[in-house]
Amino acid sequence: MMKSFKVMLCPNKEQQTRLFQFAGTARFAYNWTLNKEMTAFKNGEKFISNYDLRKEFTVLRNTQEYKWLQSISNNVTKQAIKDCCDAYTKFFEKQKRTKIKYTKKKLSHLARIGKTPTVYDMNGHPKFKSKRNGDFNFYQDTDKIQITSTHVKLEAIAQSRRRSRQKLNWIRLAEFGRIPVGVKYKNPRVSFDGLNWWVSVSIEFEPEQTEKDFTESLGIDLGIKDLAVRSDGKVYPNINRTKIIKFLKKRQRRLQRSISRKYEMSKKEGESYRKTCNIIKSEKLLLKIHHRLKNIRQNYRHQITSEIIRRKPNSIVLEDLNVQGMMSNKHLSKAVQEQGFYEFRRQIEYKAEWAGINVVIADRFYPSSKTCICCGRVKKDLKLSERIYRCECGNVIDRDLQAAINLRRYGEK
Repeated sequence: MMKSFKVMLCPNKEQQTRLFQFAGTARFAYNWTLNKEMTAFKNGEKFISNYDLRKEFTVLRNTQEYKWLQSISNNVTKQAIKDCCDAYTKFFEKQKRTKIKYTKKKLSHLARIGKTPTVYDMNGHPKFKSKRNGDFNFYQDTDKIQITSTHVKLEAIAQSRRRSRQKLNWIRLAEFGRIPVGVKYKNPRVSFDGLNWWVSVSIEFEPEQTEKDFTESLGIDLGIKDLAVRSDGKVYPNINRTKIIKFLKKRQRRLQRSISRKYEMSKKEGESYRKTCNIIKSEKLLLKIHHRLKNIRQNYRHQITSEIIRRKPNSIVLEDLNVQGMMSNKHLSKAVQEQGFYEFRRQIEYKAEWAGINVVIADRFYPSSKTCICCGRVKKDLKLSERIYRCECGNVIDRDLQAAINLRRYGEK
């Protein structure tokens, strides 16, 4: 079983410069590969293999025009080429080819030349990486990367072999002792999120076999009013209604309007918008607020999911929510997005796998909120505004708690 770790880096100015150079080289190799593959496809040629492209890129690397590539580790460009080839291959493997409505004359012509009337859905096609979109990441070789409790050593950060310059290869970690030491690392990646640099690695581990404390299932109902309601009555409130989140969102709105006004003021007649130093400072401050909001919500979800897993139930039952359909509602889309239902389910699934707990996903059309827990009657006309469920048998209960209890019974079956 794989377990991933992601820790923030604390590089100095020289190390930051080299990290940006590595990320830019990886982006260049990826875009160069994608351009080659797309050109070959348009010309009716075969798919160019990863091996052939790497040989061609090595020749390009030794030319005088692209001599600057030699200052970057060869493993960075090799993996970028491989990533692009894998993405391009997966795109065509998953394509659903649909027939086009052609005229009889066109169909007969295609049959004569041996072609089939098909079209490709370009949704999911690999795109060119852009510096403006924040595509700053690169790969590190598994044999070259070294990690201690306080530092990580990256390959070829220092261009000189002198011992005093070799210290640049060691970058300090923001969290000491977070990544296990002395194990085999897989798929090491270094990325930049607009503010900080991060290193992520994966390791293989065997989950601990522990005895389960409970023999019954645990149903969890997700919602907008409250993030989650457990079948035992425990309610996890919506963190987006707390004071700190409301304060940060208010600052976010004001800063966005301020940046918009600055753009309008800096624009001259007949020219495009200009990005001044004050705009750059304000955008960086806005990005910090974005990250803080994201981190608060993500930390809250981790606390909830970890608490649920620590109970060690026999199984955990979740419902298969149609998040895409919920996002189409303009009145609820923002609230649904802030709750992060998919992320909550993802955390429950992988943490339960580590703990050896079974996760059951209820059918999307299972009427968990509309089914009475006493008599089993289904109230088909239950509206979303009705937060209290009232049945003819006399049952009066919160609809979210009732949904969680029905989900628990669904899992026990």
